[in-house]
Amino acid sequence: MERGKDWLRRLAERAELYDENPEKQPLLEVCGSSRVVIEYHMGVLEYSPQRITVKVKNGEYTVVGEQLSLCRMCTHQLLIRGRIQCVQIREGNG
Repeated sequence: MERGKDWLRRLAERAELYDENPEKQPLLEVCGSSRVVIEYHMGVLEYSPQRITVKVKNGEYTVVGEQLSLCRMCTHQLLIRGRIQCVQIREGNG
C-alpha cells in the first residue's frame, strides 16, 4: 500500500498538484488586471487606493494601481481588487 501512495505523491509532484503548502510559503495569484489574492500573509504594512503592501515570510508584496481596496482578509488569505498596474516582490529577512 505504501508503494501506491509513494507513486501517487511522485505523480502529484511532477504534475505540480499539491494538496497543501506544508511550509506555509506565501502564494501570490494575479487574476487579470483587477484582482490579487495573497495566501499566508503576515499583515498589511501600507494601505492606500494606489498602493497596498503586505508582509509575507521573507519579504513583502506591493500591489500598485488605482482604486485599490482590500475586499477580504482572514488569517491566511487576503483579496485586493482595483485596477492593478503591477505587483512588486521584495525579498528580505522575514
